[in-house]
Amino acid sequence: MVPDAEFRSYYDRPIIKPPVWKVPDVPTYLYLGGVAGVSSATAALADATGRPVLRRVGRLAAAFGATVSVGALVHDLGRPTRFLHMLRVFNPTSPLSVGSWILAPFGALAGATAASELTGIAPGLARLAGAGAGALGPALTTYTAVLLADTAVPAWHEAYRELPFVFAGSALASGGGVGMLAGDEAGPARAIAVAGAAVELAATSVLERRIGLAARAYRTGRAGAVLRAARAATVAGAVGAVLSAKPGRHTRLLSVVSAALLNAGSAATRYGVFEAGMASARDPEYTVVPQRERLAARAQGVAVDPSS
Repeated sequence: MVPDAEFRSYYDRPIIKPPVWKVPDVPTYLYLGGVAGVSSATAALADATGRPVLRRVGRLAAAFGATVSVGALVHDLGRPTRFLHMLRVFNPTSPLSVGSWILAPFGALAGATAASELTGIAPGLARLAGAGAGALGPALTTYTAVLLADTAVPAWHEAYRELPFVFAGSALASGGGVGMLAGDEAGPARAIAVAGAAVELAATSVLERRIGLAARAYRTGRAGAVLRAARAATVAGAVGAVLSAKPGRHTRLLSVVSAALLNAGSAATRYGVFEAGMASARDPEYTVVPQRERLAARAQGVAVDPSS
């Protein structure tokens, strides 16, 4: 007996065209945008509560993250004018358009705030600019998740519910980790980092349980190896952050090591999510099998998520 043939695609060629985004440009853009967004919000809160060292660390990290993030995005686009062209119109239904209008003013405000922090010029205006950057920070940390989920790439699109939480938690862990370098004023940043690590790990776990076949892209291959390393680094960093809150001889060193682990975990998470999406775009099974499952479910009268 000859088994029934299972159609995948014509000569196993991809059903969809994989994104042309490059490494390390896009993963760097995803990671540093999260660091910058949380750092700016932390700096604004530190300014309001009288923590000058934490404020300074947050402002400088936000400006650095925004500058390098924009640079990575422009390098991936190929020409600086392509980024400027995205600012010609504002389309509220396009995550890329909305993201461009978040990133551009955020970068300007964060840069002006950092310049004032370094020079001491116009501290009152710096407080206003810092507050503006801090208000935009949460949107900066999560809009990239919406941008990925709004594509046809199976591993990203199927995870549209969880990706914003994964990215938000990852950004809180990395941004809080940077704030832990503020020494005696690092208490709030430490709490932010630990909370972010918990959110990231929980959201990643839910994502892998809910999205069915697409979860395999997050567990196998290069993406799986990177994401396992990311979880290990995040857990170790969070544990170190908790331990560094206790007074001791090596508290400062432990804070620095924990901050490095949290940021390494965050960067690896963004790269792992990126690689999982690219792997699912190249393999037609991730597109064909879920489509057939949804068609079979509809034929049996089973409700199907309309966004799938």
